[in-house]
Amino acid sequence: MIRLLMHPNEQPIDHALVQSLLASQFPEWVGLPLQKVDSAGTDNAIYRLGSELAVRLPRIDWAVDQIASDFRWLSWLQAQLPLQIPQPIAQGQPTANYPWPWGIYAWLAGENAINARPNNPEHGLSQFLHALQKIDAQTGPAPASPTARGVSLIQRNAVTRAAITQAHTLLDTEQILAVWDHAIQIETWAYAPVWIHGDLHAGNLLVIDSNLSAVIDFGALAVGDPACDLLPAWNMFDRQTRLNFRQAMAVDAATWIRGRGWALSVAVIALPYYHQSNPVLAQMARYSIQQVLDDWNNL
Repeated sequence: MIRLLMHPNEQPIDHALVQSLLASQFPEWVGLPLQKVDSAGTDNAIYRLGSELAVRLPRIDWAVDQIASDFRWLSWLQAQLPLQIPQPIAQGQPTANYPWPWGIYAWLAGENAINARPNNPEHGLSQFLHALQKIDAQTGPAPASPTARGVSLIQRNAVTRAAITQAHTLLDTEQILAVWDHAIQIETWAYAPVWIHGDLHAGNLLVIDSNLSAVIDFGALAVGDPACDLLPAWNMFDRQTRLNFRQAMAVDAATWIRGRGWALSVAVIALPYYHQSNPVLAQMARYSIQQVLDDWNNL
C-alpha cells in the first residue's frame, strides 16, 4: 500500500526493532505474536501484539509528543465519549536504537472505515463530536504549532498557498484559491476553545457490524476552533450525507465555511506531499478537493 519511508528523515522501524524494544523493556510480552498493521497512517508505525495489544511508534520527529499526549488525556476522555478511543497501557522509553518514546495500547477491534463503510456515519460522528465538545476544555492542550489543527484558519494561509502553488500541475488552482480566499475572510471562532480530534477521516474510524465503533489516532488532539472537526463532510461524505451531517452538527454558517476551508487546506497540503508515497491519502485528498469544489459550485 505504502512505500517504507514517507518522510525525509523518517525513523526506520521494522519487526526486529520492535522485538528488541519489547525484550529490553517489556519482557512479559516478548513471547506474544507480533504483526505489522497495514495502514495509511503517516505519523506512526503500528504493530499488533498478541490478540489484545498494539505497539505504536512515531516515525517522524513531529509525532513524538503524541505519545505523551495520549498517556495524559485518552483514558480521561474515554469515560465521557460514546465511541471507543485508544487506551494506553504502558509507555516505552528511547534506546540507543530508537530515539523516542513509544507506547503499548489496548487493541481495538473493528475494520477500518476505508474498507468497511459504516451505515449513517454522519449520525455516529455527530454524536461523538457533540460529546467531545461538551467536555471541560479549560486545561486542555493548545494546538501544537501556529499552523496546527484548531488554530485560526488565517494562520494556515502561507502554508496553504505554498501547497496550492506546489500542486499547480495537479489541480485547478484558480478556483481553489477563490474558495480559500473566501474561507479566510470568514469571521473567526469567537467562543471558548473546545476539544478537537483534529484528523477525522475514514482511516481514523473503526467499524463493527456496519456501525461506527471507535475513533483512533488522536495525534492532533487539542482545544481550539471546532471547525476542523468538520473534515469528514468533505473527505468522506457525498453531498446528501454532508447535508445530513451539517444538520446533525447544527453549526452556524461561519463555522461550516471555516470547516470547508480546513478540508481544502488539509487536502492541498497532503496531495503533493503524499501523491507518490501514500496513494490512499492522496486519493482522499483528491476526493476532498472534489467535494469542496462541488460545494462551492452549488452555492
